[in-house]
Order: sequence, then structure tokens, then C-alpha cells
Amino acid sequence: MSSTPTQPPRRLSHARDISRPGFYIKLVLMMLVNALGLYGILAAYGQREWGVLAFLVLALIIADYVYFSKRAIPGKYLYPGLLFLAVFQIYVMVNTAYVAFTNYGDGHNDSKPSAITQIMKTSDRRVDGTPTYPVTVLDRDGEMAFAIVDDDRVLVGDAEEPLTEVGDAVAEDGRVTEVPGATVLQLAEIQQRQNEVLGLRVSMTDDPDDGWLRTDNAAMAYVAKSLLQYDEASDTFTDAEGTVYTADPAQGLFVSDSGEALTPGWRVLVGFDNFTRMFTDSRLAGPFVSILSWTFAFSILSVLTTFALGLILAVVFNDPRVKGRTIYRALFILPYAFPGFLAALVWRGLLNQEFGFINEVLLGGANIPWFSSGILAKLSIIGVNLWLGFPYMFLVATGALQAIPGELAEAAVMDGAGPWRRFWSITLPLLLVSVAPLLIASFAFNFNNFSLIYMLTGGGPNYPGAPLPIGETDILISMVYAMAFESGTRQYGLASAMSIIIFVVVGVISWLGFRQTRKLEEIM
Repeated sequence: MSSTPTQPPRRLSHARDISRPGFYIKLVLMMLVNALGLYGILAAYGQREWGVLAFLVLALIIADYVYFSKRAIPGKYLYPGLLFLAVFQIYVMVNTAYVAFTNYGDGHNDSKPSAITQIMKTSDRRVDGTPTYPVTVLDRDGEMAFAIVDDDRVLVGDAEEPLTEVGDAVAEDGRVTEVPGATVLQLAEIQQRQNEVLGLRVSMTDDPDDGWLRTDNAAMAYVAKSLLQYDEASDTFTDAEGTVYTADPAQGLFVSDSGEALTPGWRVLVGFDNFTRMFTDSRLAGPFVSILSWTFAFSILSVLTTFALGLILAVVFNDPRVKGRTIYRALFILPYAFPGFLAALVWRGLLNQEFGFINEVLLGGANIPWFSSGILAKLSIIGVNLWLGFPYMFLVATGALQAIPGELAEAAVMDGAGPWRRFWSITLPLLLVSVAPLLIASFAFNFNNFSLIYMLTGGGPNYPGAPLPIGETDILISMVYAMAFESGTRQYGLASAMSIIIFVVVGVISWLGFRQTRKLEEIM
């Protein structure tokens, strides 16, 4: 009489899991993950970053469930990838889209309360009758701080935190000599960071009306207060001369009746202003249209030239009658194996107008301005990109050619088709079916080929009178970089708006290209 086998008790199965070494390894790793997550949660709570805090809590709960549950085995492999996707892709895209509709940039970096405090601190004066304190300048994790002795108490504070008592600090003769977790800066170090020291304002308390501590010589500190009076009820600043600065929520600034503004401002939503500015600002619209046209021309010409040269070489060296073709193929790959940004720097030296190898040796001492002339600079970029890009197309075309059945060419020969006829009617259409997606990817890559432009020409020659350091060889992505980091005032909102435009353009062109690719497959 047969008996049905029974499943082992759950308790025994759990006991076997605990006895395995892998369980303890997983346990240690998850303890580390939870410890780091808890540290991030506490840090987010301290900075009042509620969105980050909620994300970390949710991520830890899901991680613990996935890696300690037997019902979520597929999630153990999917969860890390999904987590990184959320942090490095989705969050970046959402945040960029949000910034594009704000005035975020230099002068509009923070919230309104922070802007009010900063305005008061940058227009201050010494308060009469207040004592001076021997001050010690500290470095706490890269942040400058002040330490003073007041009523036998050691008080320490920085630009973000007001003066707070530190019980285990050491003071001698009324001056702080040691603070746990901080480095006391010596005179030479203070001189190197003089601007930071003189510009530091440390609030006495949480209330800005109580003033802040500042120093003029890094030896003695005094209490200062703002020359501007802020009225919270009317949301205005008033200076000593009676001029009133009223908050303008549309600009994120305090502005007087005469148009004078107090800085810094604060971040506000500006709608589509960043998008329309690229077409309505007379100083920006002209260069933007020129750069947009050049970006398309550069991307298209780069794909066409590299593919044409790579295909020609692939067809030639795919012929078995060519001797030593293996060696030639290896040599053609060398430019592709060399880092692109280093190759661009090498070519920048070769094309130097006064000392470059091309002008001095190959052209017999000619003085050709490869990077000073807009046309020559663009030709130089196309030529250097051809050198860098044709090996990739050569590899792609070689693989695609070897995948085409030889019977098709034999049938065409029997039908009397010549070499050109076989190439245009059989080889090229079949080749395009395989490489068309890669050509679209190459277009998208060159549309955002920042390193080549930055390393070779730096975007120059520059447009005269432009509000940004942009030039004739800049493409959209390098223009975004100039807006965000190289202009007199960093304009992150405007740069984010242009990034969205780049995303939309590349997305639409890729979508159209893949549609055409599918039609080509249907025809074939």
C-alpha cells in the first residue's frame, strides 16, 4: 500500500536555512544595508528632506521583505536594478523636468526663508555696546565654523547652525584650543581660506534678530545685525534710508519701486519662461538657432561619413582575395580602442595653428587657423570624428556582411548582375536591416557628443555679444554645459529646459528612425 510523501515541516526547513553559511553572509550584508539606510534616514531627518526620508524608509522595508522572504525570489535579482533605475534615471529625469520650470540658478539657489536670512547677513553692521570675543576658526568636515568662550561656556557654530554649547571642548585663557570632531585652523591655513573666514556669519541664536557673529581679522569676533529691517506682515525689507523692497513672487526677488533688487533671491516656478526665452531673448535666440542647426548637421554628417568609410573598408577587406586582411582589420580598430577624449586632445595639438604637426610639417609651415575660423573648426570636428568613429562602423559593417548568405550573391551572378548591381540591390539593403538601429544610436550619441567638442575646440570661436560663453562649434549639450557652469551666473533652470528639448528631439528622431527600420524589414 503506497503512501503519499509529505512535505517537511516548515520549522525544519527554516532550521536548514539557518545552518547554511550563505544565510549568515546574507544576514551580515543586510545588516550593513540597514545600517547605511538608517544613517541616511537620520541624516535626511536632520536636513528636513522628507522626500528622501520617505524613499529610504520604503526602500529598506522592501529590501528586507525581498531578501528574507521565500515568496519574492525573482525580486532578489530585480530589486537592485530597479532601485538604481529609480535613483539614477527616474529621479534625475523628474528633477530635471521640475528645475526646467523654475528660476533655479545663481542668486536663486534656496528657499525664501534662507534668502531672507542671507540678505540680512550680507548687509550687516556691528552692534554698538556688544562685547568682542577671541575667536577660533575651525574646520568641521570641510565646513568653516567659529568657536568662542562666553560665560565659561564653549559655543560653536557655522553658517547653517547657530552657536551651540559644546561640553567637552577645551579652552585656555578665554580662547578655544580644541573641539572634538573639528580641526583648529592655523594662521597659514586661515590665510589660504581668507575669503571664507571673512564671509562667514554664524547666528547667535535661531532668531535672526539676535544678530550673528563675524570677524574682520580671524582673531576677534563681534556681533553684527542687518541694516535692513524685515517686516513679515507686509513681506518687505526697509533700509536705513527708508527705501522699501517688496517681495515679487514672480521673480523670486525683493524689488524696490525703482527696480533695484536685493540678492540673493529664492526659487520660484516660472512656467515656460525658460523655454520661450531661448526664442525671444534677442541675444540668445540667434546663437541658439545656429547651434541647433549645427547640432543636426554635425550629427547627420558624422553618421554618414563614418558609416560610408567604415562600409567601404569592410567591403574591401571582406573580399577573400585581399592578403593580410586580418592584420589590416586589427589596425583599423586601433583608433576605436584609444580613449576618445585623449584622441581629441592629441588632434588639438596636431591642428595647432602655430606649432601643430599638420601645419608645420605636412603643410610646410602654413598658418591655417583650424580653430579660429568657424568653417575650418567645423571641418576639423567632422574630420576628427571621422577618425574616431569609422572603426566602429567598420566592425559593425564587417559583421553584417559576414551574416549575409553567400547564396544570394551567387544567384545574382547567375542572373547576370554585376558587382555594383549586387551591392546596391542585395548587399546594401540587407546590410541596412541589421545596422539601421545602430545608425540611429550613433546619431543619438553624436547629438550629445560633448567630450569631442569640449576637448577639441571648446565650442569656439565664440559668438560676439552672446550672454553665454558659446561659439560656432558648440552643440546643444555643450551649450547646456556653458549655461550651467561657465556663464557668469549659473542658470540651471534654463539649462534643464534645453536638456528637455534635447531629450525630445533625440526621442522623436529615434522613434521615426525605428519606424522606418520596421518598414524596411517588412519590405525585405
